[in-house]
Amino acid sequence: MQIVIVTGLSGAGKSTALRALEDIEFTTVDNIPVPLVPQLVDHLAHEGDRDKLAIAIDARQRKNLPAWHETISRLRGSGHRLEVMFLDASDEVLLRRFSETRRRHPLSGDDLTEGVRRDREVMTDLRDGAAIVDTTNLNMHQLKAIIQDRYGGTGKLAVTFVSFGFKHGLPLEFNTVFDVRFLPNPYFEPSLTHLDGRDPEVAKFVLGPDGSELVRQIEGLLRFQLPQFQKEGKLYVTVCVGCTGGRHRSVAVVEELRRRLGSEWDILVRHRDVDRDQGRGMERSR
Repeated sequence: MQIVIVTGLSGAGKSTALRALEDIEFTTVDNIPVPLVPQLVDHLAHEGDRDKLAIAIDARQRKNLPAWHETISRLRGSGHRLEVMFLDASDEVLLRRFSETRRRHPLSGDDLTEGVRRDREVMTDLRDGAAIVDTTNLNMHQLKAIIQDRYGGTGKLAVTFVSFGFKHGLPLEFNTVFDVRFLPNPYFEPSLTHLDGRDPEVAKFVLGPDGSELVRQIEGLLRFQLPQFQKEGKLYVTVCVGCTGGRHRSVAVVEELRRRLGSEWDILVRHRDVDRDQGRGMERSR
C-alpha cells in the first residue's frame, strides 16, 4: 500500500492535509491509536480494494508515541511504501490560528502559549526522517495544492515562482530570492509603462542581452538546486524574483523561467504585485 502518515503540530493544517488526500482517493483515518496502525494496514491490505491510506497522528496520542518508530519500521519491513509528512508552523501563527477559530488546544489547559510549547516538545521525535511542510505562510488552498501535487500528481517537487516589488516588502514565503532591479526598466518607456511583464513587448525589452544572461544563470542554478531540495525531502520550494514595483522586470523573468522549467517541474506562478489593487491570484503551469 501507499501510506502517508500526516503528523505535526496542532493548528499546522493536518485536517486540511487529510481532506486533500481524501480528495485524491486516499482512505483517511484520523488519530487511530499508534499500536493499532499495523492492524489497520493489514486489514486494508487483505481486503485488496484500497491501496492508498492516510493516517493522521498528533499529540493527543502522547502516551502511545513511544511505540512510533517501532510501528513505522514494522510497516516498512512489510513492503509498504510509507512516507511521514510533518506539518509545522511558527508559534506566532499557531497562536493566531487558535485564537481566531476559538478552538481549544489539546494540550493547553488554560494557557495557550504553554500548550503550543508542550505540543512542540511532545512531537519532536516524529520529525525525524519526515518530510517537513512549514505552513506558516501557506493558506489552505496552497497547502492542498502542494499535497495533491506530491501524492496525486507527478510526485515532483512543487515549485512556486513569485514576482514582487521591493517597495511593497519582501515576501515571507521564500527559499531563494533574486534581485533584478539592475535590468532596463520598462516603466520609463512611454509605450510600455502601462503594460506588464506578461506582454511580449515588455518581455522583449527586459530580456535583452543582460536579461537573457541573467535568466540563463538562474535557470542553471535552479537545475542544480531543485533536485537537491527534493532529495532532502522538501515537498515545495518558493523562488522569489523582485524588481522595484513588481510589475515589469520581475514578472517577465518569472514568466521566462516558467517557460524554460515548466515541463520538468510542477510550477505555480504568483505575480504578487502586478495588479496590486485587483489582487489577482495564483496561476498553475503544467
